[in-house]
Amino acid sequence: MEALGGYPTKSSASRAGLIKVLLSVAVCMGSLYLLQSKLAKSRKVKDFYSYEVKDARGRTVSLEKYRGKVSLVVNVASGSELTEQNYRALQELHRELGTSHFNVLAFPCSQYGDTESGTSREIEAFAKSNYGVTFPIFAKIKIMGSEAEPAFRFITKRGIATSHGRRNFGML
Repeated sequence: MEALGGYPTKSSASRAGLIKVLLSVAVCMGSLYLLQSKLAKSRKVKDFYSYEVKDARGRTVSLEKYRGKVSLVVNVASGSELTEQNYRALQELHRELGTSHFNVLAFPCSQYGDTESGTSREIEAFAKSNYGVTFPIFAKIKIMGSEAEPAFRFITKRGIATSHGRRNFGML
């Protein structure tokens, strides 16, 4: 078909096809961008304080609230022969060094000879009532193997945690 003056006109079908192609490319590029940004976030190197954990009552707690202070991360066990000595020493450190500059962050674990048999709430109540513990006690976790708590896996992979007897201590 020719328009006046002898110039050919473009059909509306070819414009519609071009618009479909451009729209498809835009959608694909947007999807790839979103996917890439999501993957980049999940691969971003984290530090210990960027993790979230559960407290003894099952509520999610961001470790970010402890950033800027020295944190002693320790797994505890209420059924050990050293329970009293350990809880009293940790509470004394927590009290003497103060919460404005220092934290004791306790994570109960039962992977060492089933020395932590209660629920997280029972463990917290036991430590508070028997030893006057005021530092945070988090949910019972696993610290070794494929089911290890991600925050603990982070500190052990980075070589931050050191073994002392049957307990792992990590200073951050």
